Amino acid sequence: MTKIWSNGAAVAQVRVARPTNQLTEIERFYCSGLGLQKIGSFQGHSGYQGIMIGLPNASYHLEIIQHESGQPVPSPTKEDLLVFYIPQLSEILEIKNRLHSLGYHSVLPENPYWEEKGFTFADPDGWGVILMNTSGI
Repeated sequence: MTKIWSNGAAVAQVRVARPTNQLTEIERFYCSGLGLQKIGSFQGHSGYQGIMIGLPNASYHLEIIQHESGQPVPSPTKEDLLVFYIPQLSEILEIKNRLHSLGYHSVLPENPYWEEKGFTFADPDGWGVILMNTSGI
């Protein structure tokens, strides 16, 4: 479904892309751990392979890419975060337990605000993922 920006531009989709050198482990973390869906993938595109992951029926998702010969991957700061606002604490605890079973454990966030109602994890590349027990804005 196409959405209209305030300036009238039609936007069909938003994709946040970033590199990795551990695509298999990234897929395991986000899909098997967090429970996001792999909604697409590609290989052999000018030496790149990648996956698109996200929420079902959403017009935004993550694209994680990897070059066949490796590539420089920037180190994230402690404020590079992906925040999921989840109103049901039981759902957060289920995700947290699934991540723990895969070997991922909570980490302390840089900003104490995130600790008040959430759990912070670091993905395999060190990017912060927060499971926040609120409905967001």
